[in-house]
Amino acid sequence: MMKRAVIESPEATPVTTVDDASRVLSRAREIMAREAEAIQTAGARLGASFVEAFELILSSPGRVAVTGMGKAGNIGAKIQATLASTGTPAYTLHPVEALHGDLGMVCSNDVVLALSKSGQTQELAYLIPKLSKLGCKIVLLTGNLRSKCAALSDVVIDIGNTPEACPLGMAPSASTAAMLAVGDALALTLMERKNIRPERYAEFHPGGALGRSLMRVHEIMRVGDDCPRVHPDETLLDYYHAVQRAPRRAGAAMVVDDGGRLTGIFTHGDLARLLGESIHPSSRLVREVMTRSPKHVRQDALVSDAMRLMEAHRIDELPVVDDANVLVGMIDVQDVLAEGYATFDHG
Repeated sequence: MMKRAVIESPEATPVTTVDDASRVLSRAREIMAREAEAIQTAGARLGASFVEAFELILSSPGRVAVTGMGKAGNIGAKIQATLASTGTPAYTLHPVEALHGDLGMVCSNDVVLALSKSGQTQELAYLIPKLSKLGCKIVLLTGNLRSKCAALSDVVIDIGNTPEACPLGMAPSASTAAMLAVGDALALTLMERKNIRPERYAEFHPGGALGRSLMRVHEIMRVGDDCPRVHPDETLLDYYHAVQRAPRRAGAAMVVDDGGRLTGIFTHGDLARLLGESIHPSSRLVREVMTRSPKHVRQDALVSDAMRLMEAHRIDELPVVDDANVLVGMIDVQDVLAEGYATFDHG
């Protein structure tokens, strides 16, 4: 049997002294300072080309195709995700895969954002003319304005040529930090110009804590038969039947007048407290025992605000009304929990 070759790793020495730990931390801070310097350098170099790229993307009816090889491609994927999540449709395009069929996803009105520190990346140098032939405009982020890719591009944004923070001066670190910062600047200035509001941003982030923090009451409230309602002149027996008719378990009924306006609320807890009285509660009129002028919210309020109200007043059901105080639904704490709130975390 053939023996596998043994690959020897460079000797790594553990941290053993306070002075040693101090040197590690000092080097870590030096690396971060080098990357911060690269970002500052790139920021200082921003000029007319950045504005031109901004206007190209802003006015384009198409999407942004972000492309790059290696670590630049990894940074490009993050920039693409930021663009897409902030209101600028974007997708990633791997240079090699593009040359083997993925060019089919590119449209003539797309803007291409290419990343290459050296500007000499062979795959990009071969791909860019193909993209230009399709009708795409090319924006290049690079540290080499005299490179082949720069000569092939429509707009070139200079990120500077700050030395890498790597001890060998080779691993992309300072340059990728600069690329990412410039990409973020492009995405977020576009977001601001497009006036993306929190409601629109929430549509791009429906999951997790972010989505919950921006969810509106109308998205979660119970309506129709799932929101039991009774008239003030009906009896508690009518209340019981209204709650029983609800397809989903309900712990309360909303009390409304002839015009559908909210006048009160009656809960199972209220009913339990009446059971100890000498008069049988079934014949009592709702108006005699309901909670008048109950706490309520508008349908366009944030769910997080509704939760604060429910927590502050220790209530499990909350009426939802429109601007005319007409009942449109109700929030049940169980529905809120089902949306992913583990507790009253307010999003």
